[in-house]
Amino acid sequence: MEQALERIKELSKQLNEAAKVYYQGQDEIMSNFTYDALYDELERLEKETGIVLADSPTRRVGYEVLSELPKERHPSPMLSLDKTKEPQALSDWLGEREGLLSWKMDGLTVVLTYENGELVKAVTRGNGQVGEVITNNARVFKGLPLSIPCKETVVLRGEAVIPYSEFERINRELPAEEQYKNPRNLCSGSVRQLNNEITAGRNVHFFAFSLVSAGGVDFQNSQENKFLFLKSQGFEVVEYKKVTGSTVEAAVTEFAKKISSNDFPSDGLVLLMEDIAYGESLGNTAKFPRNAIAFKWADETAETTLREIEWSASRTGLINPVAIFDPVELEGTTVSRASVHNLSIVKELKLGIGDRIEVYKANMIIPQIAENHTCSGRLEPLEACPVCGEKVVVHNENGVEVLFCENPECLAKKIKSISLFVSRDAMNIDGMSEATIEKFLARGFLHQLGDLFRLSAHRDEIVEMEGFGEKSYERLIKAAETARETTVSRFLYSLGIKGIGPANAKVICRAFSDDFTRIRHADVSGLTEIDGIGEVIAKDFVKFFQDEKNAQIVDDLLSLVHFTESDAGTEAQNMEGMIFVITGSLEHFPNRNALKELIEQRGGKVTGSVSAKTTYLINNDSTSNSSKNKKAKELSIPILTEEAFMELFSL
Repeated sequence: MEQALERIKELSKQLNEAAKVYYQGQDEIMSNFTYDALYDELERLEKETGIVLADSPTRRVGYEVLSELPKERHPSPMLSLDKTKEPQALSDWLGEREGLLSWKMDGLTVVLTYENGELVKAVTRGNGQVGEVITNNARVFKGLPLSIPCKETVVLRGEAVIPYSEFERINRELPAEEQYKNPRNLCSGSVRQLNNEITAGRNVHFFAFSLVSAGGVDFQNSQENKFLFLKSQGFEVVEYKKVTGSTVEAAVTEFAKKISSNDFPSDGLVLLMEDIAYGESLGNTAKFPRNAIAFKWADETAETTLREIEWSASRTGLINPVAIFDPVELEGTTVSRASVHNLSIVKELKLGIGDRIEVYKANMIIPQIAENHTCSGRLEPLEACPVCGEKVVVHNENGVEVLFCENPECLAKKIKSISLFVSRDAMNIDGMSEATIEKFLARGFLHQLGDLFRLSAHRDEIVEMEGFGEKSYERLIKAAETARETTVSRFLYSLGIKGIGPANAKVICRAFSDDFTRIRHADVSGLTEIDGIGEVIAKDFVKFFQDEKNAQIVDDLLSLVHFTESDAGTEAQNMEGMIFVITGSLEHFPNRNALKELIEQRGGKVTGSVSAKTTYLINNDSTSNSSKNKKAKELSIPILTEEAFMELFSL
């Protein structure tokens, strides 16, 4: 008994810590598979010993309320459901009575109250006793009517969920360290925002699954009639099917077939007694109502061999482990990778290369490691950042150990500088978005800028990446090859030197006749002699090229690119020293950037405001009373239409 009690204490502590992290944060310290197994073990020990501790997770429901949202106690406790993973158990539970089998949505449960046809309150499930008031946020849920036909007081429950497609879109737009591990956590964070503009942007959907009360409406003792009533009021209701004990197993199979194509996350099914009075007569346990039972999918697992842990670096230095294993078939697809989330889970699983591991798809969708049969613990700790090679540091965040690269110069932290390098006005590598750059950094394809031209070495991996394929890969490689032929001014701008935009890059290149050797060895005095280059810019320029690491990056790039004749060299320099301001709409040029580029190619400069130094103001509406026109007239600066500009400079 003493040994069993110690195990109960240990399990309660582990499960409570895991639940706290899971419900309150974005990370996890154990897999769902492990959590369920430990929970089942605790429940078995409690039944065998008759001992249930006060803090037992078998007696708690949901997350603790910790946010700044207003709190409200539920009129009656919101209980969770007893569960099974055996379809036969559902059949035995229902017998020959009728029931409603529906999706168990994986999101956040919300209670809605309507009075006189208007939504007046929305409260989260919270810890089952006290929830958070999120009425303002609920007003922007998809599928949730703000007004309903029924004027009686209506109280119902439903699930706020975020589709997988939205989950993937939102994560693509977030920095790696802010990304969510699953749609449920994203939904929780989105629903409990203090600013409902954020909630609205997350496309949270609401599905009603239970009508608590609706004034004096008679539902003729039928739960299905409650669902039909909710539909008549404008709610989206969870998909359901009427079953009996003899048909429920076949219905479970039908639902299972839909999972792979279902965009909404679910973690099982719910079976509810159709007969309202009979269901209520069954009463409740301390935690479960007896008129319904949950079914969780018995995860399809496969044993395989762990071949590698890939360390994925992000722009903030966070480094996440990804397990690479021999491909296996799970739920109809081939799987060879699974996120391990953090260092804590790596340690918990005692991973080592060559270990025999059991993998599964959480909710039949997301690949995870269920358990490690070998538990060798031989995995060598990561000591150096996979991108920059600098020493990594372990951070402890709310009991979760994570790895960080603290090198401020790490390329993974310079997404913006890489984006500038590949941008249209710089090296112009078409198709190289920030999201793609982050993926390539995470896979370890990029260690320096020159690696953008060596991506063909990773062909097999790239074509297998999500969002890629043979055609996407070929387009990207072709764009990189094309970009290797460039002008000196584009190359200079692409390096991201402080104060050196496209215009200054062209000015400097003209001053040194496009001789890059002279450009990189220019001194402050030589640079400040160039019109528009001041001492501050000149010092930053010289400092950049004197830095040893920058010099190595530049040398590497010079071995990969070829300079073509500059645009300036093929154009008459008949605008040398002139300063232009462009305003208003254009007719002969596609946009202002095109006109600006032409002026710069011919030796001129374009600024944003009219001053005494301005040579010409270009404005097709020369008679307008705009502030720029007025300023030009005050300073006696000529105002040219496009046609006058083109005629003056023989264009």
